[in-house]
Amino acid sequence: MNNSDRSQKPHIIGLLPAGGHATRISPLPVSKELYPIGFRCVGDEFNLRPKVVCHYLLEKMQLAGIDKAYFILRSGKWDIPAYFGDGEMLSMNLGYLIMNLPYGVPFTLDQAYPFVGDALVALGFPDIIFQPEDAFKLIIARQQASDADVVLGLFPTDKPQKAGMVEFDDTGRVRLIIEKPPQSNLQYMWGIAVWKSTFTEFLHQYLITLNAYSNLSKLPEIPIGDVIQAAIQQGFHVEAEAFPDGTYLDIGTPDDLVRAVRELYGL
Repeated sequence: MNNSDRSQKPHIIGLLPAGGHATRISPLPVSKELYPIGFRCVGDEFNLRPKVVCHYLLEKMQLAGIDKAYFILRSGKWDIPAYFGDGEMLSMNLGYLIMNLPYGVPFTLDQAYPFVGDALVALGFPDIIFQPEDAFKLIIARQQASDADVVLGLFPTDKPQKAGMVEFDDTGRVRLIIEKPPQSNLQYMWGIAVWKSTFTEFLHQYLITLNAYSNLSKLPEIPIGDVIQAAIQQGFHVEAEAFPDGTYLDIGTPDDLVRAVRELYGL
């Protein structure tokens, strides 16, 4: 790679919100993000070690050229930094931030506001196993080509009540995000994202305003999809990269945990 190519490479920081309590699959001996699913090779194919759930996400980020990421933790989840340390295991630079306001993923992500600056942010949920392997690479490429404020990675689902469902046009422009509708004719949910500093700033200011004018303790948790929808209503350019053959398993739910174990162990 020559110097001009290197200068064109976007600075991307991964964010992994890990503030949940895993109540749907409790009790667990470890944080759900460290639940072992499958195995990884250490040195050679005959030297196997357990592979934890969020290792899959970090690998996909790394494949897309992301070499720096922050876990955002709630107090008590110290087993995550104890396991991954500085990221040498993955040849990544990993850091750990502590969440403050416990009112949903947007507030968790906003803890990274002072640390991401003007970088592109790549969002992935560390209790999820998904395909394709190059999903982050594809949404980053789309963002670079379109200069969209946000690009969402979409996965097919038949369980709209558990997901943020996305309506988009033939060009990939996102028109609407509906969080967990009881029923929907939409076929795709969003599961990963990349966004510019324009949305990082929008998210930060949106939460400042919400905190100033609302009693957050009396409101339901706010999904990050609702904030992206608010940005769309303000004219932000949001696009989608759909993965028609993609899969998305949330191991924080009993059904998907069983499915993930069965598929990865060939049961």
